[in-house]
Amino acid sequence: MTMDQPVLEAVDLTVVHPPRGGRGPARAVDGVNLSIGRGEIVALIGESGCGKSTLARALVGLVRPTSGEVRCEGVPLRYGAASLKAFRRHTQLILQDPGGALNPRQSVYDAVAEGPRLHGLRAGLDEQVRRSLSRAGLRPPEDFTHRFPHELSGGQQQRVVIAGALALEPTVIVADEPVASLDASVRGEILKLILGLRDEVGLSALVVSHDLGLAWNIADRVAVMYLGRIVETGTVEEVLLHPKHPYTKALLSVLPNSGAEAPTLLTGEAPDPTAIPAGCRFHPRCGRWAAASSEERTEAACDRRDLPVLAADGSHAACHLLRSNALTESV
Repeated sequence: MTMDQPVLEAVDLTVVHPPRGGRGPARAVDGVNLSIGRGEIVALIGESGCGKSTLARALVGLVRPTSGEVRCEGVPLRYGAASLKAFRRHTQLILQDPGGALNPRQSVYDAVAEGPRLHGLRAGLDEQVRRSLSRAGLRPPEDFTHRFPHELSGGQQQRVVIAGALALEPTVIVADEPVASLDASVRGEILKLILGLRDEVGLSALVVSHDLGLAWNIADRVAVMYLGRIVETGTVEEVLLHPKHPYTKALLSVLPNSGAEAPTLLTGEAPDPTAIPAGCRFHPRCGRWAAASSEERTEAACDRRDLPVLAADGSHAACHLLRSNALTESV
């Protein structure tokens, strides 16, 4: 692997869920390109239902894509049992609810040791468990190994989940809303832990969240997802200080100290992956489109012309109105 080779990437990845309950197929992930570099933290941001959790699960091999591929250090992921088992030594998923992720009948030691045992890594297991607990901030580890989940705080439970992921010494972790269920003070501790792991052991991470504010504190790059597509991507400074896509601006405007005079409210219904609108899929809720004149709408054609899929390291944002300069930045 070269230094600029991503440790994990999605290449034109699409996941379509079959029809269910009288509803049509759902394009949960639609032509996504996304990469995570070595020692890099990428924040994947979007509303609930936008497809980010499905993308996260596809990246760790839990969801098989309809088309496109996942690559680990440049090698396409194969879905045979042996290939997936080897892949998951290098790529670990951390879930939102630590209480649900931990077996209430399993001690902390057994929870952390479960991964190495499944992979037949029993030599030096005691030391590996202690090292993983210590890296996850549970020190001294001997104080925790014989405890059970109900004896731990929410933050300690999340640290046990992280320790379990670290026990396999992965290259990258995919953390799906890792702090959403925690108190504010504990959220800061867990985010600091992930940053420390990047700096100390070169761990890469994709952190999935609905909160753009999280990216301020942890990410190197940000990808904003809407209705199955990445609509804007770039460095933290590019996306959070100089957002271009109207959807990103709306998400940012509700943050404290965002500089916005008033929040840019999202109009219309929440995204529905079974009924993706024609043209730009954001245009029915777009403030720029709502404020555009008929001439500007004709030029931009947001309701008729689809946008190109963003490359993993490509355009900062995809937006017809931006490209046509039909409206000013103040809209």
